Amino acid sequence: MRNRWILLAGLALLLIGGYRWLSQPERLPPGLAAAGEQYDVEILRDVWGVPHVFGTTDADVAYGLAFAHAEDDFATIQGALLAARGQLASVYGRDAAPNDYMVHLLRHHDTLRDGYPTLDAKTQALCQAYADGLNHYAALHPEAALPGLYPMRGADVIAGFLHKVPLFFGLDRVLGDLFSEEWDAEADTTTLAESFHQFGRQPLGSNAFAIAPSRTADSSTFLAVNSHQPWTGPVAWYEAHLHSEEGWDMVGGTFPGAPLILHGHNRHLGWAHTVNHPDLIDVYRLEIDPDDADRYRYGDRWETLETREAPIRVKLWGPFSWTFTREVLWSIYGPVVRRPHGTYAIRYAGFGEVRQVEQWYRMNKATTFAAWQDAVRMQALPSFNIVYADQSGTTYYLYNGLLPLRHAGHGWQGIVAGNTPQTLWTTYLPFDQLPQVLNPPSGFVQNTNASPFATTVGPGNPADSLFAETFGIETYLNNRTRRARTLFAHDTDLTWSEFVRYKYDMTYDDDSRMAALIADFFTARALRPDLSVPPEVDNVLGLWDRRVDPENPHAALPVMAFQPFLEPTTAMPDAETIFARLTEAAATLTTHFGRLDPPWFEVQRLRRGDTDIGLGGGPDVLHAVHSTLADDGRLVGHAGDSYVLLVAWDADGAVRSHSIHPFGSATLDATSPHYADQSQLFTQRGLKPVWMDEADIRANLKHAYRPGE
Repeated sequence: MRNRWILLAGLALLLIGGYRWLSQPERLPPGLAAAGEQYDVEILRDVWGVPHVFGTTDADVAYGLAFAHAEDDFATIQGALLAARGQLASVYGRDAAPNDYMVHLLRHHDTLRDGYPTLDAKTQALCQAYADGLNHYAALHPEAALPGLYPMRGADVIAGFLHKVPLFFGLDRVLGDLFSEEWDAEADTTTLAESFHQFGRQPLGSNAFAIAPSRTADSSTFLAVNSHQPWTGPVAWYEAHLHSEEGWDMVGGTFPGAPLILHGHNRHLGWAHTVNHPDLIDVYRLEIDPDDADRYRYGDRWETLETREAPIRVKLWGPFSWTFTREVLWSIYGPVVRRPHGTYAIRYAGFGEVRQVEQWYRMNKATTFAAWQDAVRMQALPSFNIVYADQSGTTYYLYNGLLPLRHAGHGWQGIVAGNTPQTLWTTYLPFDQLPQVLNPPSGFVQNTNASPFATTVGPGNPADSLFAETFGIETYLNNRTRRARTLFAHDTDLTWSEFVRYKYDMTYDDDSRMAALIADFFTARALRPDLSVPPEVDNVLGLWDRRVDPENPHAALPVMAFQPFLEPTTAMPDAETIFARLTEAAATLTTHFGRLDPPWFEVQRLRRGDTDIGLGGGPDVLHAVHSTLADDGRLVGHAGDSYVLLVAWDADGAVRSHSIHPFGSATLDATSPHYADQSQLFTQRGLKPVWMDEADIRANLKHAYRPGE
């Protein structure tokens, strides 16, 4: 009995100590408060809260950017970098453990250890300065600092790119398929191949247009930077302006954890990224030795799997955690997982590459097309389309990617044989052979996540016959591509106001998926008397002009019904599904609005804190908005036009630009006046000025300060 009371007393003391531990701010390592002493930087917040970071050196600016972004979204930045370290479960519990397992499986720590010292000194200084900005902010706000994360180091910044970039071409979904209990490798060998393109089926895309002086009314050059990302989270855009006395003067969008601008413009040139979907991942079935589960056949010999135990620390409750180990395997092809249905190796483009920041840094600092293209030739980015324009009138499109050079005839669209050297690719298509378009006769280039072979109209498009099917390059067109080509091809005297209006086009083309779905409905209506829908459905669809402008009374029903089928990689539904979807959408509208034809803005809403505003646009139109059905029957926007930046260089080469964000610069702080101060303008399809000259910034200044003041 005495021992029992001693045990209970000890447990009580432990619990009390844990409570006190939880109630205190994170105990940060000493010295973090001095992290900013070596940097000379001033942050100028304009009336919209956008940070203009002015520093003496580029490193000063990166430090200031980290501090400014942390003021607006510290939790997201920390979460992204904690995930990259493979320590997410130590803070967020067991649901985050798969992320940490993935970091160990892919050997990110090894890649970082070997690769970070090879980066040029300026890039390392940039990354360390950004880490110091986070260290300084954490020292000033210990109550907001995540445990175990500090001090941050420059290598942690690179780790964030190692972690995030492969997810843009679907690596997480491939791993998810492999670990799915429902997946049957024998019954369906196309599941994994299809998952290579799943990322593009999500509400993540982009528009990018570049218009040459030959096609504009005043001989200006236009560029649209218009990415369609989620409006919150680790890949939500954050607007900033970065200016140093070393020649860095760049404005645009960046992600939490990035020490520079990812796309935007400087005074001389600019570019926009859109997601592309080449086949950059292969999954191999290994032939395992029946007498030794750690050996696999490779050609005429047996190879032994490299085996490690990955420690994964999981938070339980309060101050308690538990560390378990998980087997991680490695083969000649790359990481390996054992599953009940087989043992599989994974290989993906760009594995081991750590120079993403170095390439983007060089792109930020370039002042000519030649210098910018030299940076892109590094091919440190394994995917992403790029649309470019500059003050000299150059327009350019690149289907950027590390496209593996594969042997033909090995079934690359499914599970690949993992017992022959012929399936081990080690090289990529050279840069100069990638699909690209430079200054086409038409005077414009565009990309909206569709085929690179329809970049423009008339001469100048890449020939699809030059590219093997094993590259998996897209050949389809979506509605946004069709509309962009139609609008820009028919306007040879484009004005700025027309350029803005075309970016916000809200029409489904005659050849769009939406038009085909409506036609399929009426065809089935005539041929299938066994199928029925509520009486008003025919009238609403018949009157709809295929526009999703805010006042449109006929848009809600078809968008609600057909949104899942608008991507060109999705199978078209049969008649039964079409009728069922329309019936379900009609019931939702009747329940919540009492009619099938409420104005579109009453149905689709932008919600942010106390802000609740009607919203135009829709899925797969140029004014892209993706929404989720809420309990009150409204469609609430959550992705699409997430950061719009429209740029013009006049005939003399002077730059001006305008931008908009769906919420505001304070992406996480609900108490900030900039939490939703751009939302009203966003729903009106308006734009705010982008100021680059210090005099203009100070004339529109809200607050100037040095970090820590």
